[in-house]
Amino acid sequence: MSFKRHVLITGGAGFIGSHLCEAFLSRGIAVTAVDNLVTGRRSNLDEAIRQHDSSKFQFIEHDVSEPLPEERFELVSKLGLHGVLHFACPASPVDFDRIPEVILKVDSLGTLHTVDLALKHRARYLLASTSEIYGDPLEHPQKESYWGNVNTLGPRACYDEVKRFAEAIVSTYTRIRGLNGGMVRIFNTYGPRMRLDDGRIVPELARQALSGMPLTVHGTGQQTRSFCYVSDLVDGIIRLFESSLTEPVNCGNPVERTVLEFASELQKITGSTSPIEFLPARQDDPRRRCPDITRARTLLGWEPKVDLAEGLSRTVESFRAELMG
Repeated sequence: MSFKRHVLITGGAGFIGSHLCEAFLSRGIAVTAVDNLVTGRRSNLDEAIRQHDSSKFQFIEHDVSEPLPEERFELVSKLGLHGVLHFACPASPVDFDRIPEVILKVDSLGTLHTVDLALKHRARYLLASTSEIYGDPLEHPQKESYWGNVNTLGPRACYDEVKRFAEAIVSTYTRIRGLNGGMVRIFNTYGPRMRLDDGRIVPELARQALSGMPLTVHGTGQQTRSFCYVSDLVDGIIRLFESSLTEPVNCGNPVERTVLEFASELQKITGSTSPIEFLPARQDDPRRRCPDITRARTLLGWEPKVDLAEGLSRTVESFRAELMG
């Protein structure tokens, strides 16, 4: 396979980022993955490193909140830079409490640094935004035109608001500097390589079910989420990257489920008899979350294909293997 194009992916050792690296490589596009390994894991890139030599794949450990070490980007000098995908950012409730300053920097300074790199090389730019920019939404399902309902002072603000700021950077630079910038608003995504300790609903409940612990549900469990399997999300991201769209695009599964429904599905798949234990609701936790994916369907021809039972079975098997060591 001839590799004639090259993309740089920040957060490349993370859950979604590592799957993106493999997807681009499988399409014959060389990849530079940049990650400071605060939440990413080098082991997530084992397959990419095993299958591709340094002429096709390079990993650079670096914090993108700091100026980018362009002298280390060997593939840029060989193949140029076709695209920059900014996917570096801790994204779980545990991280919001543990490293809020890191989150604020990576999607403010990190976005500015990566946008400048894309402008310098006239590369396509794609920002990993999030459904969290809608906050605790008052519109259902959420369309890209909805401006959101976000508490700027709450514990989630470090993530919600910096993603909104990052969108402002990309849209402004697209409008006044000619950046070829896109934005994908990612809804709840799950799959292999999620951190078991990151506090999000899929790994948290799966870890508890597999360990025979009570399944902890915050609040009443009637809050809803839409669960998209990672391979579907990656397909949507690449379609958006390869398009010329500059407006935000929702990528998520439009099938809305309550947290209790999800917990019940997980109990079936794992064979767990663990009881459900209710905990106090998290502050500013969205009560309903479901994407309107009309824009993705009509402009990208994209919609998710993997149903929850199939995706959860794959994910649980990867978690079981990790827990068994």
